[in-house]
Amino acid sequence: MSDDQFKNVISHSKEYGFIFQSSEIYDGLSAVYDYGQNGVLLKNNIKAYWWGAMVQMHENIVGIDTAIFVHPTAWKASGHVDAFSDPLIDNKDSKKRYRADVLIEDHVEKIRLKIQKEVTKATKRFGESFDKDQFLSTNPRVVGYQEKIDTIMKRFVSAMESEDLADVKQLIEDQEIKCPVSGSMNWTDVRQFNLMFGTQMGSVAEGATTLYLRPETAQGIFLNYLNVQKSGRMKIPFGIAQIGKAFRNEIVARQFIFRMREFEQMEMQFFVRPGTEMEWYENWKTKRLAWHKSLGFDDSNYRFHDHDKLAHYANAAADIEFNFPFGFKELEGIHSRTDFDLKQHEEFSGKKLQYFDPELGENYVPYVVETSIGLDRMFLAIMSQSLQNETLKDGSLRTVLKIPAFLAPYKVAVLPLLKKDGLPEKAREVISKIKFDHMVQYDEKDAIGKRYRRQDAIGTPLCVTVDHQTLEDQTVTVRFRDTMEQIRISIDELALLVHEKVSLGQQLSKIS
Repeated sequence: MSDDQFKNVISHSKEYGFIFQSSEIYDGLSAVYDYGQNGVLLKNNIKAYWWGAMVQMHENIVGIDTAIFVHPTAWKASGHVDAFSDPLIDNKDSKKRYRADVLIEDHVEKIRLKIQKEVTKATKRFGESFDKDQFLSTNPRVVGYQEKIDTIMKRFVSAMESEDLADVKQLIEDQEIKCPVSGSMNWTDVRQFNLMFGTQMGSVAEGATTLYLRPETAQGIFLNYLNVQKSGRMKIPFGIAQIGKAFRNEIVARQFIFRMREFEQMEMQFFVRPGTEMEWYENWKTKRLAWHKSLGFDDSNYRFHDHDKLAHYANAAADIEFNFPFGFKELEGIHSRTDFDLKQHEEFSGKKLQYFDPELGENYVPYVVETSIGLDRMFLAIMSQSLQNETLKDGSLRTVLKIPAFLAPYKVAVLPLLKKDGLPEKAREVISKIKFDHMVQYDEKDAIGKRYRRQDAIGTPLCVTVDHQTLEDQTVTVRFRDTMEQIRISIDELALLVHEKVSLGQQLSKIS
């Protein structure tokens, strides 16, 4: 994918009612976006698929919805007040601000691409006899590239862990990392910037309490862990899932909805017996990657990236990265959070957050394995992969959004061939047979070909045309988005066909 594809996704999203710039009539609000009439349907369908796969398909996982505001001491306990920050650096010539870690990671990614280029060349040269693992470990050029990556990341991790921001800057300079805009290396010092939004709660300013808009949804789950466990009589291992808004004062917010100041997360915290966390960590890595791949996009779009620098609460962490138009970036994180969060909240609240394990006959603070996915990033990944421009056999072009059918905003469009002769009325009858189970759109404007193209552009999997033959024999023409093939079926058979092609339940049964 390329910058052109990314620009097409952005323009298509606005033109067809998926995403709008927030407060656009006031020239917009930076890094804040609104979901339009089609975007909100796609977004809700992504939520439903995650919720179905995570909660509906697991007897030992339940869902909650916690408040955006929590007691301010909770953020002190979690470490966000003291440690939730990004290392920032400015280029003096372009006046642009960057995250230092992203500059370094992008530089390392360029070296990784050189390795991939060598692998691709060798694959073509040696064909079926090519041994990739042996090539990666023995080819001098590839080994040199990998050693360079390892050296850079080891130094970066060491500098961040020791809070040596001067060495982070020196690393950028030593690697001759240039500003993407100015092309210069005229950098400021690196400094940390806390990402939490603060606000006040109280009737008068003098007595107001400082609160924070939550920067993640996980802490609300930890604060309610004992309530859920006791009221639901949950037994270890069990999980608590949540979908909700989070807020981060991103100074370097760009790349459309990839990095925003107000965003939505889909998180699940899985509580396990101490000592079993690594087994569950690997288990959830496998499950979550399978969930992503179930969408049907090419497997080459996904890869794992193990963290070189672990967060203060983790003993293992990996990202599922997706090949966005601007390269491989984090889509979902799987983290083994140990018992850090619950123990911190025990200490700061003075309340016991332990679990009595009847099998062991003892109390302990559970360990936690987290899966956390950005809903907006998931939306962008789907749009980026689905938007296609096709040249048809007659030489004409069509823009089609090949969204997985069960996620499509509208599942069916019902189109009367003409706006007369009783066809609109018959079309409304057809809609009444399927609208209680699926989102259906009615369209009678323009020639049928134009209407097909409009539905292709918003990703509608099925178009149903009502014509004069329908009035005679109660059959309709069904057109399939991806192949443009058409079949004639009875109206009575339509509901079953739609269910088979677009049902969320059908999709969930494939991954259960």
